[in-house]
Amino acid sequence: MFQVEMDNGIVKITVSRPYGNLRGIKYHGVENLLDDDLDRDERGYWDCSWEDVNGSNGKQSMILGDRFLVIMRTNNQVEVSFKTTWKSSDPLPALNVDKRYVMLSGSSGFYTYAIYERLKGWPGMFLWETRIVFKLSQKWFQYMAISDTRQKIMPTIADRERGQSLAYPEAVLLKNPMNSELEGEVDDKYQYSSESKNDRVHGWISLNSGIGFWIITPSNEFRTAGPLKQDLTGHVGPTCLSMFMSAHYTGVPLNATFENGEPWKKVFGPVFIHLNSVSDKTKATSLWGDAKQQTWKEIISWPYSFPHSPDFLKSDQRGSVIGQLSVQDQYLKVGNGPARFAHVGLAAPGDARSWEFQTKGYQFWTRTDEHGNFFIKAILPGAYNLHAWVPGVMGNYMYEATVTVTPGSVTKLPPLVFKPPRDGPTLWEIGIPNRHAAEFYVPNVTKNINKLYLEQDKFRQYGLWERYAELYPENDLVFTVGTSDYAKDWFFAHVLRSLPDGKFKATTWQIVFDLPKVDKAGTYKLRLELAAAHLAEVQVRVNRRDAIRPDFTTGLTGRDDAIARHGIHGVHRSFTAALPGSLFVNGRNTIFLHQPRNQHAFQGVMYDYIRLEGPPQSTH
Repeated sequence: MFQVEMDNGIVKITVSRPYGNLRGIKYHGVENLLDDDLDRDERGYWDCSWEDVNGSNGKQSMILGDRFLVIMRTNNQVEVSFKTTWKSSDPLPALNVDKRYVMLSGSSGFYTYAIYERLKGWPGMFLWETRIVFKLSQKWFQYMAISDTRQKIMPTIADRERGQSLAYPEAVLLKNPMNSELEGEVDDKYQYSSESKNDRVHGWISLNSGIGFWIITPSNEFRTAGPLKQDLTGHVGPTCLSMFMSAHYTGVPLNATFENGEPWKKVFGPVFIHLNSVSDKTKATSLWGDAKQQTWKEIISWPYSFPHSPDFLKSDQRGSVIGQLSVQDQYLKVGNGPARFAHVGLAAPGDARSWEFQTKGYQFWTRTDEHGNFFIKAILPGAYNLHAWVPGVMGNYMYEATVTVTPGSVTKLPPLVFKPPRDGPTLWEIGIPNRHAAEFYVPNVTKNINKLYLEQDKFRQYGLWERYAELYPENDLVFTVGTSDYAKDWFFAHVLRSLPDGKFKATTWQIVFDLPKVDKAGTYKLRLELAAAHLAEVQVRVNRRDAIRPDFTTGLTGRDDAIARHGIHGVHRSFTAALPGSLFVNGRNTIFLHQPRNQHAFQGVMYDYIRLEGPPQSTH
């Protein structure tokens, strides 16, 4: 098979022809930063996981080109294309894919992007995942960096092979690793996941050559499911990933489903593969700071002006939206006014929560300032709904009118007012409506640790679901309103109790509270905001723990797998239980939260926020 070389005097990449897989990256005197021990076409590649609508054909497939084209070649830029053309006789996903590589003069790195397309009339399919994979040289790279505080020397593939498998294949207890400081630690790729809004740059550092390899994502517009979507970044290999679409931490709802005959086109990327170096190897970890600076340069340059595909629209082909959002809750005396630091975004038309499940289109998000003002720029032309949520405020906001963006337009919206879900005054509340469970009690681990998370993000430690039974060996959690502290007394996940025989027992949590005077004729509202759920159910009973029928149930919900995969949230879910006043008594009351599904260890929920509202009252 032939190959193509792109060289700007700083970086040289070698790409197989016509497949379009990366075989080599030469930089700073190192002949190949990729893993030479692997097959040449398994070192750097685009791939996808898919299945046809009949479930008869599907797998994880590399996206291999069948035609090579030079799109542009000047002294300042080279852009090449590796096209995949679908044929009905192929046991491959019904997609045309145009993979592009771009190299600019004077640039310490290269760009890659791809145009995915389905034509009208093609058979239906499910697209579970698509990504770029870089398998770096084990000889050179040892140190992974995801954020300012999430950085460490990683184990090797051989270390994992010598280790002990734990509750699922991804988690391994290291035994006799090459680096003795890792002895007894757990390695699990899901411990290094990140939210899209926080994952603009991650990569690896070679401590013995002073070289850094970074994936920079200058925009999240082409990632699915909005800014809170969690996904993998990198793991033992050393492997570095650029994830565009997956069902991680969400389950089946995040699979892209294409009906028979449904056309589609989307541009993923460009992302920038940035390489940097230091002459003093003892300062190799400082390359992270340089990578962050380069990231901001890339963000400021978005949308790029150099991609030659007409499907990637430039700045003058896009529009912008400006506006101001405020919060108005009739029962709050404090907290109304500007929606400070709210997340505001545009997504394809749907309902108030649809942005969390969208996989086919683009999304454009920003944050408001302290006055609730927002400016969303570089928006692709089209029709959108505007969505928002405000930290500390329950609920999802959606502007009722369709927002239409045209090339070069600046759309100024009228003043927007978010009226959060509310039927009566707050009688008590547990937690903060912030779409995660981090404010609750996350225990220290007593075994199988990852030292990176001893002082931060403790929820990323392996096996925390087992700690519940250790902390509550006989009786389940009881939370007394006015006395208990949710940061100390509310376990971060409502999980099952592990039994000595390997089975699992359903658990029932209690919320104890006083009502001085019950309105027997009124209706009380219990708001249950779930940060995550996995094959679980929450049954609500008021003052009658053993009642056969619950007063409310969420029903079976969720496939987030956030408990097993160390996420502090999955997909957000909202439930409201309308509870007749006749269920309550004057004085001491108890609400029982029962999670009955107990087939395996990872079934359970994480609460985001719980609030009991009294019957409606006049606010005048």
